[in-house]
Amino acid sequence: MVVGKGYEQGFLSEAEVRELTTEALGRLNLEGKRVLVIIPDSTRTAPLPFFFRLFYDIVGKSLAALDYLVALGTHPLMSEEELNNLVGLTVQERAHTYKDVNIFNHRWDLPDTFRIVGIISEQETLDLSHGLMEDEVPIAVNKMIFDYDQLIICGPTFPHEVVGFSGGNKYLFPGIAGREIIDATHWLAALLTNQRVNGAQETPVREMMNRAASFIEMPILCFSLVMSGEDLAGLYIGTPEEAYRRAADLSAKLNVIYVDRSFERVLSMAPEMYGDLWTAAKAMYKVEPVVADGGEVIVYASHITEVSYTHGRLIDQIGYHTRDYFLKQMDRFGDIPKCVMAHSTHLKGLGAFEGGVERARIRVTLATGIPEERCQRINLGYLDPAKIDPSEWEDREDEGILLVREAGETLYRLRSWGESVQRWA
Repeated sequence: MVVGKGYEQGFLSEAEVRELTTEALGRLNLEGKRVLVIIPDSTRTAPLPFFFRLFYDIVGKSLAALDYLVALGTHPLMSEEELNNLVGLTVQERAHTYKDVNIFNHRWDLPDTFRIVGIISEQETLDLSHGLMEDEVPIAVNKMIFDYDQLIICGPTFPHEVVGFSGGNKYLFPGIAGREIIDATHWLAALLTNQRVNGAQETPVREMMNRAASFIEMPILCFSLVMSGEDLAGLYIGTPEEAYRRAADLSAKLNVIYVDRSFERVLSMAPEMYGDLWTAAKAMYKVEPVVADGGEVIVYASHITEVSYTHGRLIDQIGYHTRDYFLKQMDRFGDIPKCVMAHSTHLKGLGAFEGGVERARIRVTLATGIPEERCQRINLGYLDPAKIDPSEWEDREDEGILLVREAGETLYRLRSWGESVQRWA
């Protein structure tokens, strides 16, 4: 049973959150047990400092261990200062009040981090992907979780380009997962395309993630948060599957904006929580559905100087291309991780590749600190961010021009797509 509450208008009070959390944790027999809380990194908006202190206040002193693992996927490792900021601690608090609470990076970069817990067979992959893939997929997960008695997932649910909506078991796969399942889920999403997946509650990728999670035979409680801007509008606590569904229902109402027309140009402003293009690409994913054929998305982020701190070398090698560019030349890209190709095609958007000629549906232009020469090399447009005044883009929707501030977590969709949570058909 899900414990939860959410508002389409208004926000949860601290007292309401404490009451829900106390009720949910009270149903577990946690005294003397070891608990690991899995949380997102700083590329997600969430009141993690509040929940960090709340969990400690309610159960911290009765547990044998209360530790945290940051579900990085393949994002850069966080420094100690960044980890402290993530959960709202001063150096002094970390060293004294919370000295017994460990905060770990998911060390995706170390092979001995992982344990294989199961395998999705070729036939099952074929079924889960609705016939799009048939690879055998080993399911590897951070073996640290098996040092604990109880897992708690705590993180927000937003529209998402890979899985439809984030949250639930996505914090395990790809959050603390090995490369094989990361590649499989991201490539499946690329085959399906951002246009079809983003904002759909149940997708083939979600099915695959849930199947991967079924190999983990230990108790998992999920705190699914729904944000409205910087404020907490919803909290649903239960199994990852149940809590996710409730959160996605509310997120579809709060984090999706429906418009009646498409736009020729969109200035999509990526906030500073995105430190490279790999993460700031969400500023494109979330607006692609409302860009007219032949139109342009400008990702505006003068603070970004790197394509990807993790995968930049590979992206420099392959560039950004449409899905069919890869599909019709797969023999050229056998040594490229599929999650990298997936990111490439997601950012480039829909298009075609015929007769050796690639035609993208829209143009993607960077107005960042990434030099013009590198933008050209990776097959993206370039604008000097210093020559852009966002105020000149305000209130010009009637001209076919859209300005999106704080882009990346709110999805834009044409109203004709439907104003309800979309199910996979």
